[in-house]
Amino acid sequence: MNIIPAKATQKGPENMFTGDVYFDEIAKGAEPSRVRVNSVHFTPGARTAWHSHAVGQTLHVTEGIGLVQARGGEVKVIRPGDTIYTPAGEWHWHGAAPDHFMTHLAIWEAPESGAESDWGDLVTDEEYNRS
Repeated sequence: MNIIPAKATQKGPENMFTGDVYFDEIAKGAEPSRVRVNSVHFTPGARTAWHSHAVGQTLHVTEGIGLVQARGGEVKVIRPGDTIYTPAGEWHWHGAAPDHFMTHLAIWEAPESGAESDWGDLVTDEEYNRS
């Protein structure tokens, strides 16, 4: 057994997030595990940029109300207890609803080699407001 001391909460970088987003790293597996788990806290209206994951991603909403969209799909409302899976390479974004905070667990794996995620453009207000 190994107890890993908590790391300081990190603020999401402006090139990857619109609005105030904070995350706490819960797990970053060491080989052979490549699992990653973060608890991500979005303030009202805050959201990720468009992005995709090399090995897919699972989100599990723990509190608040949020929004999620796959490229080309409709914006969907997500609530506590909802689990969202985005397959490898699917471009998507997620964040808080305009008038609610939202927290989710983000769970993904790192590939054996290469980038874990690809990050694209910030989600515009027009894209976000299609909800």
